[in-house]
Formats: sequence, structure tokens, C-alpha cells
Amino acid sequence: MNRLLTAACAAALLVPLSACSLTQSNKPAAQGGQGTINVDSSSDKCDLTTSKAPSGNVVFKVKNTGNEVTEFYLYGEDGMRIVGEIENIGPGLSRDLVVRTPPGKYVTACKPGMKGQGIRNAFEVTDSGKDTDIKGVDQAAINQATSQYAAYVKDQSQELVDQTTEFATLYKNGEDDKARALFPLARGHWERIETVAESFGDLDPRMDLREADLEKGQKWTGWHRIEKDLWPPASGYRAMTPAQRATFVDDLLANTKVLDKRVQTLDYTVDQIGNGSKGLLDEVASGKITGEEDIWSHTDLWDFQANVDGARVGYEGLKPLLDVKDPALSKQIQTAFDALQVQLDKYKTGDDSFVFYDKVTEAQRKDLSDAVNALAEPLSKMTGAITL
Repeated sequence: MNRLLTAACAAALLVPLSACSLTQSNKPAAQGGQGTINVDSSSDKCDLTTSKAPSGNVVFKVKNTGNEVTEFYLYGEDGMRIVGEIENIGPGLSRDLVVRTPPGKYVTACKPGMKGQGIRNAFEVTDSGKDTDIKGVDQAAINQATSQYAAYVKDQSQELVDQTTEFATLYKNGEDDKARALFPLARGHWERIETVAESFGDLDPRMDLREADLEKGQKWTGWHRIEKDLWPPASGYRAMTPAQRATFVDDLLANTKVLDKRVQTLDYTVDQIGNGSKGLLDEVASGKITGEEDIWSHTDLWDFQANVDGARVGYEGLKPLLDVKDPALSKQIQTAFDALQVQLDKYKTGDDSFVFYDKVTEAQRKDLSDAVNALAEPLSKMTGAITL
């Protein structure tokens, strides 16, 4: 199945293309027709005959000239939102990806071996002057929105498996500095699809339960149990033995794989996507703002950003529908997302890192909370505006 982002490209909302690209191939060349781009995918290249196409129907004719099965993706500018994809292109085979794209900036990716972030290129869709707006909320538009979101969830889930596997190895080997560095990045994939993951009532408490939420007699497992061991209190804490570490992190990894298996067959409705986006903002308001989520590591802002990422992806998938039904509301939501990101960007220390939350003052937390609330209010109206 899909393999999306590496940690460096997943933690930030808008990732500079230079940070995510392994190779660039932007030379214009002869095309197979207007809006048609030939793609040569091999083990070490993803060559496109052009880096631009006119808006409307764009056809990517992908040929696998390598010796591994490959995939091809067209992402939104952020490198996360899937606009279109082709999987399982065998060596020597060719397949077409046809997408209807409005003007804007995009990212293409070939994934030899169907893993990792792939070989990425910047891509631009120019304005052809043709009308590409959706005139009504028809079934085709709904299908596109829901299928894109399903693909996003699958990608984030698989990346969660990959990075949790890496984290488990570091943690069991006692490489604590590296494990601490990876902890918030790996968890980010969980946070982006947290409302989906939480729909499995048996998995969420096993994987993401906070110590403060433990019920009497309940066993504490998951990310936050390991977090306390990596960032132990100054006194009164007994560090885990190597055997205990292996037990807890292997359990986390096993549950992560169960989650990944379950999401592979999930379908989504418009109301689930809309409500899920609002739910992710609620997660921020209920835990990240207060600092209760990552009380030992103080990596709350990484989680905060990931929740916002997931909510934004849900909104952007539904945006073509909302633009038809209530364009003023859609613009209000977009403006609020932008304003919230401005607030979050104040605390970035790199593309994929933030200051620790115990360094954020109460006044600064209030500013963040106000920005969350300013987004949550219009976002809560999105589902109704589309479906009613």
C-alpha cells in the first residue's frame, strides 16, 4: 500500500519542496498532447517531460523502466494531501493517472519499491482559462473527496508503522537521545488521523492513554507510558529494565500494525470527514493547549501541528464541495487555518521541530487557544453547510 512522508516532511504544515525532493526534473519537453505528461520511473529517477500543465484534465503516462514495482503520486503543495495516485506498476509496465486539477502548485512522486517519500518533483498547474469549478455537489465530486481522504489515512497509518518500528529499535537498544528525537515525529502520524484511530475503541486506550486518565486497575501502555520512561521525573521513578522496555514497545508496535490493517478497508462519508476535522481541533483544545497531552516530554506543539495538519487535509478535500454550497464559509475557514498556522510558526525551531511546551507562557497559550477557537467555530459549520 501507499508509503507517504518521511518524518522531516510530515511534521510541518507547509514543507519547502527543497527539503523533500531527492531529485528534480523540471525540463520542458515534448508532450503526448495538451495536458499529457510522460513519466519515466526507475530505481533512481522520476523524470517528467514537463514540470507544468494547464488546468483541467491532466494525464500522467507513467512507465516503469526500473526493476522494482513502483507507484506514482500527485500531491498538493504541502506534499501530504493526495490528489491522485497509481499503485503497483510492475517493471516494464505503463499506466495512466488522469486527474482534474485547478491551477496551483503540486508535488509529484515516484516510489520505487513502494516505500519511503519517493523521488519528488515540484509541479505547477497553470490557468488554462477553462472553467474548472464544481457547479454542484454531485456524486463524482463526493467520491473524489472521500477517496482522497481514505488514501491519506492509509498513508499516515503506514508511515506510523514504519516510524514506530524504527522507534522501537532505538528504544530497545537504549539509544535514548535518538528515540527522544523520533518520538514526536512518529507520533505525528497518529495525531493526523487521531479521530479515525479513536474510532477503534479498543486500540486508543492501549496506544495513547495518559497516566492522568488511568482507571482503577487499568494497565498503562502505549506512547505515554514510554514517554515517561524517556523523560523520567526527577525523583521517585524506577526506570524500566531492558526486558520491560521490549515488552511495552513491542505491544505498541503490535497495536499500531492492527490499526494499519483496519484502516485499509475503511470508507468515509462527507460528514465523517467534516466531523473528523472538527474533532481534531477539539483534540487540540482539550489536551494540547493545556499541556496535558505530553506532560513528560513537553512535545505538545508537535502534536498540535499534526492535529491541525489532519484537520486541514479534511477541509481541503471537502473544499470543492463547500465552495459551491457556502463559499463565504469556505473562505472564513481557510483564513482561520492560515491565522492559526501563523501562531504555530512562532514556535518553530526548524522545519520539523518546535520549542518545548513548558517554555510557552500562559499568555502565549492564550493566543494559541484564541486562534484554535477562531477556526473551530466556522469549521464546525462545514459538515452541515455541505450536507443539509
